[in-house]
Amino acid sequence: MNVLLVGLGRWGENHLRVLTQLGATVWVADVSAARREWAVGQGVASARAVEDFRIALPHVDAVDVVTPADSHRAVAEACLAAGRHCFIEKPLTVSAADGRAVAAAARAAARVVQVGHIFRFHPVTSTLRAALAGGRIGAVRYATGRFSGFKRPRTDVGVTHTDAIHYFDLFAYLLGHEATAVTALQRDYLGRGLDDMSMTTVTYGEVPVVVEANYFVPGTHRECVIVGATGTLVADFGASTVTLHCGEHRQRSGAWEAIETGKEALPVRGEEPLRLELGTFLEACRGRAANPVPAEDGVLALEVVEAAARSARLGRTITIAEVR
Repeated sequence: MNVLLVGLGRWGENHLRVLTQLGATVWVADVSAARREWAVGQGVASARAVEDFRIALPHVDAVDVVTPADSHRAVAEACLAAGRHCFIEKPLTVSAADGRAVAAAARAAARVVQVGHIFRFHPVTSTLRAALAGGRIGAVRYATGRFSGFKRPRTDVGVTHTDAIHYFDLFAYLLGHEATAVTALQRDYLGRGLDDMSMTTVTYGEVPVVVEANYFVPGTHRECVIVGATGTLVADFGASTVTLHCGEHRQRSGAWEAIETGKEALPVRGEEPLRLELGTFLEACRGRAANPVPAEDGVLALEVVEAAARSARLGRTITIAEVR
């Protein structure tokens, strides 16, 4: 397939590598001449490296959008109007309203729009889904997720929008339930007008999930914990590990006891998440597979982001129905 990669930033570099590995004929578009020159150095034909992405649209089958979030809607709508399938890195757009517009454009054009919620394709996620489906921890009681680390802040959206959103989508996927209500605390310690620390409690039906995201904690943290009636799953996406801790509370002679019954390292195997994600996109474009993360799913995650912002501003729980 001929694929146009729009955006050659740090993550765009990985997209170029994977698309090439998957055998796509890659065009690239970036406003920076230096970044285009870098892509040519990576094997992209100079004639396929352009400043304006629109120039390449007649020559490609699909477009991979890896640009700042505030450009996603305009780029996607132009590509869909030209009849091109689109992969759009998360967040789908800046706002849920813009996301709904992109979803409507995808339906009208009868084209694939896949959102880059990459945690769905991580081998840790496959292991967690298998354990939950197998009833390994009983009924899920609550969960936590942490996406933190000392790093340079993004300039287009806040940390909830760019990092916590990973878990907003992931837990909807793992629990099989859309978010229903949100309570959040957010801070802008750097004074940029964008949140750089957030603590968000998202309720998925009866299951509360607490998600932490910030730019300040030393190290890199990509973990989640899922607590059930008879055990707990502890997952580390960075280390690609999942540990099942078995145990439950039992009442004896009127007193509660915590009974541990062992732990088990669950097998985690799979391809590089980005390779699996983009490979699935290309298969969906060819009509050989269903779109695993349609634009509508990206909108659901954005609704949680917007509910979190409103909750932090108003100091109360916001239902998802209030932001629709």
